[in-house]
Amino acid sequence: MNNRSLDIIEEAMEFSPKFSSLEIANGSIYLDFKNVALSNPKEDEDFTLSIRFASNAFISFFYNDIWDLDFLSDYDFSNESFIKDFSYDINEFKFQDFDFLDYIFNNYSNEKSFPDNNFNPHNIRNDFFLTFTLDKLAICISSNEMDFFTKNEKLDSSSIKNLSNEWILYILNYCNKKRIKKDSICDKILKS
Repeated sequence: MNNRSLDIIEEAMEFSPKFSSLEIANGSIYLDFKNVALSNPKEDEDFTLSIRFASNAFISFFYNDIWDLDFLSDYDFSNESFIKDFSYDINEFKFQDFDFLDYIFNNYSNEKSFPDNNFNPHNIRNDFFLTFTLDKLAICISSNEMDFFTKNEKLDSSSIKNLSNEWILYILNYCNKKRIKKDSICDKILKS
């Protein structure tokens, strides 16, 4: 996956996406995000972007209050397995950004890592990492393999670019047809 593809996904996450599912199983971590600004919404109303982290994968949760981790109560520590659906708004979303990770280290007082707490988010040595924040929680996922999927296909750099182009064409057409001047999405796109 090239850096431009990661930039495209970061940009797509600026338009009110939802963190909708987390699965930890067999050494891999799967995340699902809904309402991602990729693809044409008219053609794919239920667009979900899935990211799989594998090969030395770990996930760390950063929080200030233990109750912010309530959604992890179903984690099966004996089998190191977990699957949960939910819906959380994403505030910020960054790949390979050590400055953003430092910000998280400095703004959250507690952390919990899976599996086994043997991984250290303060010393990431894996090839890939993603960090994002929710209202009261920050999450960092790291691994040596990272793949992107829709419900129908595995995405490569070319398909990510095509999906992004579909969304941009859709939203430009929307803004042009409606001649909306005060729509926040149109404002963001037209200023870019």
